[in-house]
Amino acid sequence: MSYLYTTLVYNPLYNGFILLIDALRFVPWVDAGVVVILFTIIVRLILFSLSKKAARTQVVMRQAEPELAIIKEKYKDDKQALATHTMAFYKEKKINPFSMFFLLLIQLPILIALYRIFYTSGLSTVHADILYSFVHVPPAIGTSFLGIFDLTKKSIVLAVCAGASQFFQINMSAPKVKRDSEGKLSQESMMHGMMKFTMPVMILLIASNIASALAIYWTTSNLFMIGQEIYIRKQIAKEKARIVK
Repeated sequence: MSYLYTTLVYNPLYNGFILLIDALRFVPWVDAGVVVILFTIIVRLILFSLSKKAARTQVVMRQAEPELAIIKEKYKDDKQALATHTMAFYKEKKINPFSMFFLLLIQLPILIALYRIFYTSGLSTVHADILYSFVHVPPAIGTSFLGIFDLTKKSIVLAVCAGASQFFQINMSAPKVKRDSEGKLSQESMMHGMMKFTMPVMILLIASNIASALAIYWTTSNLFMIGQEIYIRKQIAKEKARIVK
């Protein structure tokens, strides 16, 4: 399994990263930090094109949370009726809840590989032994970003950017707060509320103690996810507007 992961996921991504560095080394304003940003965006775009339907389902399910909450409250004492009406609701709205597993299945190994590339592999050393024949080792790989940050060292500024972007990404993608018949917060809402604060703090603490290349990667990924969410919401809103007309 490890061999397949390395051969099919890690090596192609690593070669793509080095290839991008080599291709952009003559562009004066492009440094290592810019390459990390560009490569993260390219990979995210490829992932989105592969899993657009699943990502859309994720947004639609969050928007349908209020209606699902009514069904759950109505049939909370009858599990069989709850399951039947929930599946009927999914069918009516043309929602496939299992498509989100496909989204996770595609993204997780690739994102782990990116983490390895930007952290464990290091930017200052090129592993020529795993490069393909058409990928050449760049003469020199700078490790700066904007002439200020060394991506092989810690940066509290970039760590804060990673934590802040994580907060906004979770806040945007979290379902609306739900309360039960007594006005109390649902367990799901409490869990999302905790995650909204604990995840950014965790990312901040991790990013402030490791190479800042990871902070740039996390920040770029979070901003891309925010943009993806906005794009899908607009697409859904346009489709609803056309139906109304």
